[in-house]
Amino acid sequence: MTARLEGKVALVTGSTSNIGRGVAIAMAAEGANVVVTGRDYARGADVVNAIHAAGGHAAFVAADLDGSALRSAQLAADAAAAFGPVTVLVNNAGIFPPDGTLATQEETFDRVFAVNVKAPFFLTAAVVPGMVEVGGGVIINLGSWIARLAVPAGAVYGATKGALETLTRTWAAEFGAQGIRVNAISPGVTFEDPDDVPDAAWAMMATTPAGKPGTPADIATAAVYLATDQAAFVHGAVLDIDGGRSNVFTTAR
Repeated sequence: MTARLEGKVALVTGSTSNIGRGVAIAMAAEGANVVVTGRDYARGADVVNAIHAAGGHAAFVAADLDGSALRSAQLAADAAAAFGPVTVLVNNAGIFPPDGTLATQEETFDRVFAVNVKAPFFLTAAVVPGMVEVGGGVIINLGSWIARLAVPAGAVYGATKGALETLTRTWAAEFGAQGIRVNAISPGVTFEDPDDVPDAAWAMMATTPAGKPGTPADIATAAVYLATDQAAFVHGAVLDIDGGRSNVFTTAR
């Protein structure tokens, strides 16, 4: 275990599975006190136990981020009660509706924007005062390559991730002078279990330099970097950690 995040309190939303889980474990391995959040107590306990078994520090806080300012503020307060003011916030939680535009109901539209945009917006607003009070902090948003390289059934999801990437740049401008760095990661197709990757996901990544989907560890490495002082001069950036999906085309292997 190294200690690049020693003394930091990291709140990772949606951290009971996949990318969020990987980020939580990686940040704990770097010495951060990690607040694991999600709706599933059993999966939350599993992540916390894995962190403890590796010698790290973590606590689970149940949270169902529905986009309301009240629930975001409650999560920020619960996280601070566990380890102190949050100094690293990872806005990872999100949902992806499979419907195209014509099949999308208004209720679905509103829920996806609530979870993917409103929740991180109000959670960020809730943790920033504490960051300012302790002298600074880091906010990392999870965007998506779908925000810039469109897929047929990604209208609502892509719009929310585009909004979050825009908020990344806006918050970098708004909070930078207060010692808060804000950046984003745009992951490619990512799965925890390489044996459980659907054929469609493989097809999306076949024409990339990587030639395959990524793992949570691939994304977590970038998140840890952005959270450390090694990224002190990085503000308002969106890192494409996607195997080359957004920027490179190769023929299928």
